[in-house]
Amino acid sequence: MDAKKLWKKMPETPGVYLMRDARGVLLYIGKAANLRRRVQSYFTRPHDARISKLVTLIRKIDHKKTETALEALIVEAALIKKFQPPYNVQEKDDTSFLYVVFTKEKFPRLILTRGKEVRKSRGDIFGPFIQGGSVREALRMLRRIFPWSIHPSAELRAGKWKRPCFEYELGLCPGTCVGAADPKEYAANIRHLKQLFQGKRKAILRELERAMKEAAKREEFEKAAVYRKQLFALKHVQDIALIKDSEFALPGVPIKALRIEGYDVSNISGTSATGSMVVFRGDQPAKDEYRLFKIHSLDTPNDVGMLREILTRRFKNHWPLPDLILIDGGKGQVNAARAAMKDAGLAIPIVGLAKGPTRKRTDVIGPSTGSGQGRLPKGVSLRTLVRVRDEAHRFARSFHIRLRSKHIWR
Repeated sequence: MDAKKLWKKMPETPGVYLMRDARGVLLYIGKAANLRRRVQSYFTRPHDARISKLVTLIRKIDHKKTETALEALIVEAALIKKFQPPYNVQEKDDTSFLYVVFTKEKFPRLILTRGKEVRKSRGDIFGPFIQGGSVREALRMLRRIFPWSIHPSAELRAGKWKRPCFEYELGLCPGTCVGAADPKEYAANIRHLKQLFQGKRKAILRELERAMKEAAKREEFEKAAVYRKQLFALKHVQDIALIKDSEFALPGVPIKALRIEGYDVSNISGTSATGSMVVFRGDQPAKDEYRLFKIHSLDTPNDVGMLREILTRRFKNHWPLPDLILIDGGKGQVNAARAAMKDAGLAIPIVGLAKGPTRKRTDVIGPSTGSGQGRLPKGVSLRTLVRVRDEAHRFARSFHIRLRSKHIWR
């Protein structure tokens, strides 16, 4: 058998793959951010004994494309539940599976339940999800778009909360803790979440679009802004973190087409502070897409705060979203970028380049380790990242010098 025939025509998009034996019997179902790359890995990388045995049996691989890795996660769970492939449920151990349960309460919560306990649950149930990390990441991401309560009804009835909970301050709790939640809006959020787990993302987008336009006509602009933010986040959220199957995750993007955005801040004593955004396509600069920012919120030296302002303003623009963000700076700057991204409801890989404690080396901060040398995305070299960093620094500094010159001579 020529194994290459099994994967060479697969698309480089998110989706679900179904592996069958010579008789057409379904053996295994998996998800991927990049179908071709993931399926290819079964035949080109070493595996444990169980997967090695599976590979010897594969004769046909079907696939189903999805628009996002989030949808791939949901479709995978639905298909595993329906077909029970032996290599997915070989151990017959319910404790290894997780289910998402929508509780039956005035303000329903979303909770994760193990397989052995799910039979006792009351409410709508979705799953099983084989990889706990993936479904937890999905819920973390979705709660930023459609906030829900984590407070049981008994706790709310007891009036435990005298002031809003911490998660309310983060925009994750809609205020059930202090009676500030609108039951109608809360029910709409729960309905949209259930629709997502039913694979009805397009229906949600249509409904949000309609709701946004109607709110604008009624001049309810704050409500229209909420719908707009949900609509934007649902369309553009980069959900690479949901795929944890050894492929790092710049899904479906050939290296030459990879969009890398680099950011830097330039200021002296906080005056005439500027920021830059440079864009690379693969390892080549795309200078027509560069952007410059004048800092508005700060007039004292604060690179971290200035960087957060830049990213916040950037994410409000409908420019193409990057596959990777490069920050000139260390952990503080990277955390500022992550905070701005979190506020925007996005999840894009971020890498920081710091000069190290002796300023004689380049330390990579992130994208997955948070500190130290980190791990680079597959196909992206440190040399390319250094070029992006240096270009962002040059661009920000040249703009800063021009502004200072105007200030001095005016």
